[in-house]
Amino acid sequence: MAGTGADLITPLISSPPSDQPELILSVDDRPGFESFSDHCSSNGTNGDHTQPESDNPFEFLGSGGFSVPGTPTVDPFRNHTPKIDGVYEWFKILVCVPIAAIRLVLFGLCLLIGYLATKFALQGWKDKQNPMPKWRCRVMWVTRICSRCILFCFGYHWIRRRGRPASRETAPIVVSNHVSYIEPIFFFYELFPTIVASESHDSLPFVGTIIRAMQVIYVNRFSQSSRKQAVNEIKKKASCERYPRVLLFPEGTTTNGRVIISFQLGAFIPGYPIQPVVVRYPHIHFDQSWGHISLGRLMFRMFTQFHNFMEVEYLPVISPLENKKENAVHFAKRTSHAIATALNVVQTSHSYGDLMLLTRASQSKQEKPSSYMVEMARVESSFHLSTLEAVDFLDTFLSMNPDPSGCVKIHDFFRVLRLKPCYLSEKIFGFIDVDKSGRVTFKQFLFGSAHVMKQPLFRQACELAFAECDSDGDLYISEQELGDSIRPVIPDLNEDEWQLQIQEVFNLFDTDKDGRVSKDDFSNCLRRYPLLIALFSPSLLHKVSQRPGIRMQEETV
Repeated sequence: MAGTGADLITPLISSPPSDQPELILSVDDRPGFESFSDHCSSNGTNGDHTQPESDNPFEFLGSGGFSVPGTPTVDPFRNHTPKIDGVYEWFKILVCVPIAAIRLVLFGLCLLIGYLATKFALQGWKDKQNPMPKWRCRVMWVTRICSRCILFCFGYHWIRRRGRPASRETAPIVVSNHVSYIEPIFFFYELFPTIVASESHDSLPFVGTIIRAMQVIYVNRFSQSSRKQAVNEIKKKASCERYPRVLLFPEGTTTNGRVIISFQLGAFIPGYPIQPVVVRYPHIHFDQSWGHISLGRLMFRMFTQFHNFMEVEYLPVISPLENKKENAVHFAKRTSHAIATALNVVQTSHSYGDLMLLTRASQSKQEKPSSYMVEMARVESSFHLSTLEAVDFLDTFLSMNPDPSGCVKIHDFFRVLRLKPCYLSEKIFGFIDVDKSGRVTFKQFLFGSAHVMKQPLFRQACELAFAECDSDGDLYISEQELGDSIRPVIPDLNEDEWQLQIQEVFNLFDTDKDGRVSKDDFSNCLRRYPLLIALFSPSLLHKVSQRPGIRMQEETV
């Protein structure tokens, strides 16, 4: 089943969050004090620049290896009818083209009337920190009726409902699965709720004005402070009965409705009762989901259908467990399970991050872009790796020219990481080639890189590696200093080959291209290519063996 697979078997200890870690060198012989040098000593180093006998080139960081879960076979973002197939569909489109033209005119007219009514309702309203006055809400009924007419234009002539919306006092928060742009229009007409939306929606023509009238809660999904502020706003508006109920789509993006992906926790942190709602789009010929398909194509297909089916089912209210303190994660799991059960679909660990990876792979013309999804919710929980970091790793992987199956061979891996074939570089590749096939997938590359980068001693090793390279103490690394540091891991080369090799590695670390490697350059490069920390393992092991009393630890300042 999708979403299953072996979990990581190596315990991962997250470093304390800090923007500016301070490196402290001290002599400390206390028993049980774990440090970088303790790991080095336990590996049996004796001061020589020889490779450890282990096949794990990152053992000096405390790594015990990693495993990669199986790739899910389900694509939650795939629209199953992206192209027009079959005589019936072509015949229906030809017949409906004149009808589509009429629908398009009515759609534009309804949108314009709704926009003007909304502008009138918002005119002169400056106290937007408080609930909208009742007379303005009554004006918004014009826009709500227009939204129902818009649904009619899209072919939703009737909508089947099951169950009833709970009162606002019973369930101040409503959550729903998210399949298309149709659900927000429907709920706007049905409930006129306060919604949580991306900040980018505010700039949309017409739509931005209408959602502002819904007293929208804006959130930047990539900003922790913005997400925290959004949760506070949800608490505020859910606790005050003068506000409308709050509507959230906890999946954070649209899917094809055949799975339920991981839920964001914003709706569940406040701890108020929640009413789940299930939306279905029964179909045979035309999949109405807004998956990996353009908005224009989806709208055209909707306009050229005789009728589009939609079902809305209001499920029983789910309340936080009172007999024990229930955290938001468990509350979200119970709610997602209820929705998945009602839909009779599976749950996966995909998230919006997987859609970003899928989109980036499609933009680079990969033949199987869905193979680049990694179930980002699992990656985030296991490695505390952000979506933006995962996208950066994907860009690196794509620069290795993966084959049509999405795999990279060893020579392309060496080319991008500026490695020459040698004992150490082959061990680095073998470390992420977990199935020993001679090729690596993006998931293997991502899991291996994240595993190394999130080792508790990784940042300490980067600090010490920079200090070891900076032999003259001027806080910059020259090309000669970098060459002297990594010379032990480079195979014997003639002088011209050696100069070319060092120049390539130096250019990789010189991220701002100013002819020297600063501490920020060095750190940025190793965050982008964490596997390269193995290049400095001989010098690190040698330094620690020469100064066995050195202990390293990180403090947050």
